[in-house]
Amino acid sequence: MSDDGVRPFHLHVSDAELTDLRDRLRRTRWPDAETSPGWSQGPPIGYLRELVRYWADEYDWRRVEAELNGHQQFLTEIDGLDVHFLHVRSPRADARPLVITHGWPGSVLEPLAVIDALTDPKSSDSPAFHVVAPSLPGFGFSGKPTGTGWGVRRTADAWAILMQRLGYDRCWAAGGDWGGRVTQSLATRHPDLVAGLHTYTPYPREPVERPGTLTELEGRWVADTRRFAQFGSGYSLQQSTRPQTVAYALADSPVAQLAWMLDKIHAWTDHAGEVQDAVSGDQILDMATLYWLTDTGGSSARFYWENSPAGRSVEIVEVPAAITVFPADIEKFPRHWLEPTFPQLTSWSESERGGHFPALEVPTVYVAELRAAFGSMELEARR
Repeated sequence: MSDDGVRPFHLHVSDAELTDLRDRLRRTRWPDAETSPGWSQGPPIGYLRELVRYWADEYDWRRVEAELNGHQQFLTEIDGLDVHFLHVRSPRADARPLVITHGWPGSVLEPLAVIDALTDPKSSDSPAFHVVAPSLPGFGFSGKPTGTGWGVRRTADAWAILMQRLGYDRCWAAGGDWGGRVTQSLATRHPDLVAGLHTYTPYPREPVERPGTLTELEGRWVADTRRFAQFGSGYSLQQSTRPQTVAYALADSPVAQLAWMLDKIHAWTDHAGEVQDAVSGDQILDMATLYWLTDTGGSSARFYWENSPAGRSVEIVEVPAAITVFPADIEKFPRHWLEPTFPQLTSWSESERGGHFPALEVPTVYVAELRAAFGSMELEARR
């Protein structure tokens, strides 16, 4: 334990845990095959069988451990809960602190994919950042709450304590999914800390359609968002209302954990039918294995219960904000729907590629978006 309460964290999963995982995978009791072609009923059994075979026989978790341990990992207790985080400082003297928050079914593996490019860019003209990437409460290597109350706002307050504990009294903030909500809440609750934010999942307070004001593209965005709400949000309703029910399956079966996540990874990424055109099989298994080894299927699901209804955490964001729309994301809103929530919307970008996991799908694009957003905010602040 250091004087500031920050403890180094080194990851090593025992051989016994990995052997148990492989044994469980090889003893999977498979359901009947789907009766409708493709992914319309969920992950097809043929696709999942092959991915599970690779998981049991060839997949290398130690590669993930080495990558995480190759960066600086820490734990610190905040409000009675251990918070796990990556903290990688840039070698650049002009670097600015940046806190990046993941969502579900994500983890710190998302910011890890872009952390080197952000901390040590090849060009001296590109902004550099000291990156802090925490694991949400109940996710990954952070502690699991044993009582209620760990929602978006309490998490944002914990992030403010974390950044100040690390010596940062001013920072940028970024994130998507639940990480986007935490980022917005961090900015609204701690505007003296957050100089500006970037999100690719902005949440408006009350999106109201104005007849005749939508472009053709915006109309497709609204239709996509409504289609997701009608046909793609069953997982959210389950986790928001009965997280303990699904926790039994996720804690007992690695295939259940994989299928529960894979269904969303397939639906939320940018591809023409083959999910591995967006994220690799290894990346999918990295995500699922982290959830399995940490037994956080249930505790991460409870984050939905803690924040239901999700809209209650949306407040007016008074700090400078940047928004990137990725074409395959699940919820996309017209700019004029968002401007009342983000009155200092300084940057708006519509990417040509990418979905709900841009750090994994299009890392170069995502890094460029963060650099452009925060670089322009800093230039404006200097004027």
